[in-house]
Amino acid sequence: MDTNRVLNAATKAGKIMLESGGETYRVEETMVRISLALGVKSIDVYATPTVIILSAKDEYNKNHSTVKRTYGATFNLDKISKINNLSRSIERKHLTIDDLEIEIDNIEHQKGYSDALVILCSALAAGFFTLLFNGTFKDFFCAVFIGAIIRYTTISLSKFSVYGFFINLVGGMEAALFAILLYKLNLCDNYDKTIIGAIMLLVPGLAITNALRDTINGDLVSSVTRTVEAVFIAIAIAVGTGMIFKIWFGLFGGINI
Repeated sequence: MDTNRVLNAATKAGKIMLESGGETYRVEETMVRISLALGVKSIDVYATPTVIILSAKDEYNKNHSTVKRTYGATFNLDKISKINNLSRSIERKHLTIDDLEIEIDNIEHQKGYSDALVILCSALAAGFFTLLFNGTFKDFFCAVFIGAIIRYTTISLSKFSVYGFFINLVGGMEAALFAILLYKLNLCDNYDKTIIGAIMLLVPGLAITNALRDTINGDLVSSVTRTVEAVFIAIAIAVGTGMIFKIWFGLFGGINI
């Protein structure tokens, strides 16, 4: 058994899960399961949202270790589910290290949904959030329009590796600006509900959920990291919308004038 090869495969699997929005405890559990199933004698794993540290002993009681840096965090629950299922099927299907590496590579490079479909679904989500907050049907269609713009912008900026804080700042600005403009054109009835529905696309719900889950599980470093990330995203959204209101009020004295 090539222990280093096993550790590299386990670390790669953990990296995919972390970068797909997986909880810390799930990442560590998956990496331990993969390593033990492939014959590693004992293993210790420490994972945070930015780094994975893995140490193990082989059958000769020799120590092996690896460190992997993670970059960014998207949200792909399908990848998390597939890696998790793969780790549980190693013994059941008698997978070898070669089989595991092929499966992990396939999961890593699987194609996600097209940008057009993501934009469409995001736009509809923004519209229905607006209805949820008692918006009218005119508000619904305006939120759909704004949601499409916000998602297109976030996708475009992400391709240029723009910082998440700036992306959410721009998204908040777009939500407020277009909602006010559409309101002034009498195309929507409630600019506030339209803004709320649109910025729900930017709210870090998964980050907050993972932070709470890590806190309950005792992973305090990860929980603090995710909490700070969620707070900064919320600040960026608030600053973006606030800037537009401040500029609009400064130029025109108010919205209903």
